Amino acid sequence: MRQLLLSLSLIFLSGFATPDQTSAQDFPGAGKVSKVHGGFKFTEGPAFDGKHLYFTDIPNNRILRTDLKGTLETFLENSGNCNGLMFDGKNSLIACRMGRLENPVADAELIAIDVTTKQVKSLSSKYDGKRYNACNDLVIDKSGGIYFTDPRYGAPEPWPQVKEAFYYRSSKGEVTKLGDDISAPNGIILSPDESTLYVVPSLQKQVYAFGVESPGILTDKRVLFEIKQPTDKENSGGDGLSVDVQGNLYITTDLGVQVVSKDGKLLGIIAFPEQPANCSFGGPDMKTLFATCRTGLYSVEMPIPGHKFSGKVE
Repeated sequence: MRQLLLSLSLIFLSGFATPDQTSAQDFPGAGKVSKVHGGFKFTEGPAFDGKHLYFTDIPNNRILRTDLKGTLETFLENSGNCNGLMFDGKNSLIACRMGRLENPVADAELIAIDVTTKQVKSLSSKYDGKRYNACNDLVIDKSGGIYFTDPRYGAPEPWPQVKEAFYYRSSKGEVTKLGDDISAPNGIILSPDESTLYVVPSLQKQVYAFGVESPGILTDKRVLFEIKQPTDKENSGGDGLSVDVQGNLYITTDLGVQVVSKDGKLLGIIAFPEQPANCSFGGPDMKTLFATCRTGLYSVEMPIPGHKFSGKVE
């Protein structure tokens, strides 16, 4: 993990509480950025369940949640350094557990957390008899299957899986490796109709799109978009991403959240006071984009609602 600065601020946003706002954004219709909470080490994995926004603080080894009034609480201690989060259709919080960073022999795995009892169930802890490197991010399809990434970040040396890869766990629990030729596959999301899977690498500027023939079966790999670069870099990638109801992607990058159409056109960039690691939609109308940005959680009102994945078995 990169060295992180510690913030002691605790400032809430409008709709959640009083905002600390920055200037307007380079994206038509976007509002001002508001700081929701601060004082963390490295935030990730925002996920909204209709009442609360859950997010992770990886080095502090916990999952937190905030409600619509701005109340912040620790949901789960000793999370195993959870990263990406998403709710399934059964009110379970599915999480990518990286494995304890201070103890590389601990499991990296895909887990399900009962939000009522906080009981944790392992969904997949090994592939081909070996632990994962450091499970990172995920998306759940309408069949209940889970696409998830497993790059290098927080992984023991040598990497247990030898290569970085992304996988699919079916609703029956079967895991398939989908690809291992992308440098640090990180963010992963489906199009609203689930006909396309997107993968964002962290160590290359190309964002990839795959046709989804059926759950866990991919075809037609192509480069959808090349991430706009800062002036001092040539091949920096992205981290997390989200998608709205029109199929536009929201990719967290060095420059902020780059909004990209489903045709691969850059629509604008939403800048934040800190570099964003991940983002997700929430709020009563799903028009609030939440971004986990290093030591803080931020929000911005958007003109287009985010897509909500059902995660239900049909």
